[in-house]
Amino acid sequence: MALDSSEIPGRPIAKFESMLKTDDIYFFDAEDFEDIIHHYLNNGKIALAKKAIKIGLQQHPDSIAIKLLDVEVLVFENSLEEAELLLDKLQLLDSCNEEIYVQRANIYSKQDNHEVAIALLNKALELSDNSFDIHSLLGMEYLFLDDFKMAKDHFIKCVSFDPNDYSSLYNVIYCFEFLEDYDGAIYYLNDYLNVNPYCEVAWHQLGKQYYKKRMFSEALTAYDFAIISDDSFIGAYFEKGKVLEKLGKYEDAIENYETTIKIEDPTAHAYLRIANCYEKIENHNMAKFYYYQTVHEDPLLDKGWLAITDFYYKLRNFDKALYYVNKALNIDEKNPIYWKKCGEINSALKDYSQANLCYKEAVEYGNYDLDTWLKWADVAKQNKNFDAAIQILLQGLQFYPDNAKLLYKKAGLQLVIGDQINARISLINALKKNFNKFFLFEEEFPQFASSHWTLNIIKNIKKAS
Repeated sequence: MALDSSEIPGRPIAKFESMLKTDDIYFFDAEDFEDIIHHYLNNGKIALAKKAIKIGLQQHPDSIAIKLLDVEVLVFENSLEEAELLLDKLQLLDSCNEEIYVQRANIYSKQDNHEVAIALLNKALELSDNSFDIHSLLGMEYLFLDDFKMAKDHFIKCVSFDPNDYSSLYNVIYCFEFLEDYDGAIYYLNDYLNVNPYCEVAWHQLGKQYYKKRMFSEALTAYDFAIISDDSFIGAYFEKGKVLEKLGKYEDAIENYETTIKIEDPTAHAYLRIANCYEKIENHNMAKFYYYQTVHEDPLLDKGWLAITDFYYKLRNFDKALYYVNKALNIDEKNPIYWKKCGEINSALKDYSQANLCYKEAVEYGNYDLDTWLKWADVAKQNKNFDAAIQILLQGLQFYPDNAKLLYKKAGLQLVIGDQINARISLINALKKNFNKFFLFEEEFPQFASSHWTLNIIKNIKKAS
């Protein structure tokens, strides 16, 4: 026997779950089933949503709204052909239902056919009285196509419908940032704040735009207003701390970072920034304390281990620096920055063989910085492996063909091994590229810089010019 759901107290969801636990069957309005199904879908409870759809269609077999929710589940589960067949049937019954076009758009979006999805959503827009959700979907489709201008326009419409739609507000600013239109973002946010002056999210985003433009005073003001709007807004304190760091106000920055720790559980990132500030004001004991707090809070934060490495490296405590860079490498052994730092530390410890291996790993994992080639060549030179040093420089010249440091160093090393023919070519090339940097050659290879051989080359270059 089916009982009316009004006989069971509470909300439709509670009634429905009570029904599932008993042998009783309760009757629900179609609208109640829609609410129940939406609830389960929004909470990721797909199995319960499918049960509600099945029972809902048993009680309301002609409900297009419930059938459309069935389509939504089919699309979610990638049963796209089945979903399309059901949509074909529904379109025969109600060709002006915008949700049919929305679900068709979802299918095409899943198939990476975003142009067709956009066309269908625009058709849905023509049929819809409430276009808020459709504009949001259009914004996402344009993001898939990297059309940030169109995406921005649709997300702006979402915010105009609902100023508290912070997800769309974030997307608007994301589009401005990707377009590198920071002035546009600032104008938009100020316009928004004229209407919504106590929106901490908007003030926070405005501060970030000012920060990107290095307008630090304006950024501080924006973050202050964010904090006035919500004095527990951690993001505003954290970003304000970063601005204060830029301004050299390290004690004030520490105070803001510490506030974030007081409001919520401490984070490794907050500890790391506090440690950086203490290091800047040369309070090494406190810096060390907070660096250790950083890695204690998050032992897998490789940036924390690298920060401690740099800290000890600057203090010339190379043994401890090596210990901590190895900690970073244990977490991310393919990180070229860590291998490069490991090379620098081993060089400082005069372990040139190990330094050579480290620089080799750094390059293999994608570090092609100019100073990486120079330092690696220096390590090979220290190992008396001059041929290897020349080969390293030749690799570097593939990335920096006009760089005077590489060119003069190569010429000098070729002279060291007695290859005067190639040394002559290299030195002439170096002088032609940058005559004024000849002092680099003089400093590193004084034994060759004042020789008749070198002076004749310089004389000929000057004549030719």
